Amino acid sequence: MANWKQPEVLAPAGDFERLSAAVQYGADAVYLGGKDFGMRASPMNFTEEELVCAVDFCHRRGVKVYVTCNILPREEDLAGLPAYLHFLDDAGVDALIVADIGVMLLCRREIPKMELHMSTQTGVVNHLTAMELYRMGVKRVVLARELGLDEIRQIRQNTPPELEIETFVHGAMCMSFSGRCVLSNYLAGRDANRGECAQPCRWSYHLVEEKRPGEFFPVLEEEDGTYILNAKDLCMIEYLDQLVEAGVSSFKIEGRAKSFYYVATITNAYRCAVDLLKKDPAHYRLPGWLLEETKKVSHRQYCTGFYFGRPENGQYYESGGYIRDYDVAAVVQGWSDNMLFCTQRNRFFPGDILEVLSPGLPPENLTVSAIFDEKGQSLDAARHPMQLLRIPCEKMIAKGTILRRQQKGRTA
Repeated sequence: MANWKQPEVLAPAGDFERLSAAVQYGADAVYLGGKDFGMRASPMNFTEEELVCAVDFCHRRGVKVYVTCNILPREEDLAGLPAYLHFLDDAGVDALIVADIGVMLLCRREIPKMELHMSTQTGVVNHLTAMELYRMGVKRVVLARELGLDEIRQIRQNTPPELEIETFVHGAMCMSFSGRCVLSNYLAGRDANRGECAQPCRWSYHLVEEKRPGEFFPVLEEEDGTYILNAKDLCMIEYLDQLVEAGVSSFKIEGRAKSFYYVATITNAYRCAVDLLKKDPAHYRLPGWLLEETKKVSHRQYCTGFYFGRPENGQYYESGGYIRDYDVAAVVQGWSDNMLFCTQRNRFFPGDILEVLSPGLPPENLTVSAIFDEKGQSLDAARHPMQLLRIPCEKMIAKGTILRRQQKGRTA
């Protein structure tokens, strides 16, 4: 593969726990939001003090930090923006993710040395737009999610190599054109373009005939109704070589609102896949265990989005439910004298077989021979969230490692 350059693994960080998981499990960079101006308005996100700590935490470990400033702001949103931009510049963030042209130009004026990435919300679908953004000082474009590999390749061929191309490789797919949705505003009064999406595309819908109020009819014969707007989740881990060949330089994982376990598992999978790709770019073949890892988090049915053209069966599917077969049992806090110290997250019992999710490695089984509390008292179950526990274990396991448990009644 000519002029091969290792792509970046870019992971989401909704709060400090998720950020720590992303860093530990191999992210080259993380993207996160402050309390304002981002597309994920949430009680999580980062206060200014937390954001400064996050930048320091990441930079000490060689990981870059990109901050979202990608709402489509109304006039009332603009007053505090210049001061916030200067704060981010002083905090040492590596780049800002912006969507609005006015915000981008404001960044160029107020903090001219800051690296700028144009969000997928901008809707970049051709090289002309990409070139104009580059001339205006943009370092990276996050391409629209509706583009296929051939279109991405054409954009790469018609833009300077200094302009980086980022695309989503994993996670939820928005029903609207690269996220510019009005459904949430109409149905719930929450503006998706200002970070408050209520995700009505994932609700369950029935039909109601005008003259028969109160009678609900499924669109298809299914007892729970039909999820007529649902999009499948994206998973491109088997095709990373084709993305690199097309010119993608950053692989973005969706999920700032997802759990720390999701962030750790998916980041680890893509880190391992990219490292495998680096070893032999011309003969990339994903081992089965890595593909299985993507299925061990809460997800919908997977697809390849629009990368290989319009999906044959569309982006829709009959069931809106999530597939969730694994829970986090505990998180390792330390190891000493053949004893594992961990904090409980979900209930487990002596005799259970847990999977050890170590960074960069296939999962290993750990049989729980016994459980002790922090005083050394034997327990018949780990019942209490965040309880400090001890589990016999001959092998040293690093702090922060996740121990997960397959749900009862499920088979791998």
